[in-house]
Amino acid sequence: FLKGVVSRTRNMGQKVPGGIKTVDMRDPAFRPLKLELQALDYTKPARLDMLLDMPSVSHDVQIQHSWNNDDRSLNIFVKEDNKLIFHRHPVAQSTDGIRGKVGYTRGLHVWEISWAMRQRGTHAVVGVATGDAPLHSVGYTALVGNNSESWGWDLGRNKLYYDGKNQPSKTYPTFLEPDETFIVPDSFLVVLDMDEGTLSFIVDGQYLGVAFRGLKGKKLYPVVSAVWGHCEIRIRYINGLDPEPLPLMDLCRRSVRVALGKERLSEIHGLPLPASLKNYLLYQ
Repeated sequence: FLKGVVSRTRNMGQKVPGGIKTVDMRDPAFRPLKLELQALDYTKPARLDMLLDMPSVSHDVQIQHSWNNDDRSLNIFVKEDNKLIFHRHPVAQSTDGIRGKVGYTRGLHVWEISWAMRQRGTHAVVGVATGDAPLHSVGYTALVGNNSESWGWDLGRNKLYYDGKNQPSKTYPTFLEPDETFIVPDSFLVVLDMDEGTLSFIVDGQYLGVAFRGLKGKKLYPVVSAVWGHCEIRIRYINGLDPEPLPLMDLCRRSVRVALGKERLSEIHGLPLPASLKNYLLYQ
């Protein structure tokens, strides 16, 4: 089904040198097909929908889940005035990475990576890693995913790497044709489900499907590897859900909010309900 969808997009993206066509979720020509790409949304876990509907965590919690200034390449430092952002020194022939402070073993976790497209250079890789994955390499390389301790998405090449020295890369998003390239915007979401053992990504609100499986039983940290001098990359933890079944109250709230739709959530104030229930529906 998706093959049919994307084959129709092939003439709609911009043509770039070398006959490669770009697929950009923000391109108006691509927008009508976004509806059809929502076939992927049928595979989106209900718990993920629930998490994304919740308010984001506080800034203090975001700091707790931010970059770890004690677990990085020496060519990187976390900014003093904004601890959600790291800066890479302009060191030639070096690939540098950093891990997040928190390693996840259970639950569903979502964080946003903000990495300007013009600051990515030849090797910009985002993913997760164990505490043993290397964070520095000589030369320019896809450091995240180069061995069996990390899993990475190369934003420029639309490739997935795991144990890259021994295993071939895979195309992601999987619906891309060989002559297409997918534009990853400045900000996107990383979705780590340690209960299912999967890593996924969301771009412009579109769930792109599972990138990696088989992550259960590990302790995994957010990670990126970069080569661009003076690049600055922000991590913003959105929220997490424990593996326990969701309470019936939460499921009912979700149903009401879905029935109203995002645009009409303000109409909750007008519902014939006690104030405490209205506040609950509005996460207040």
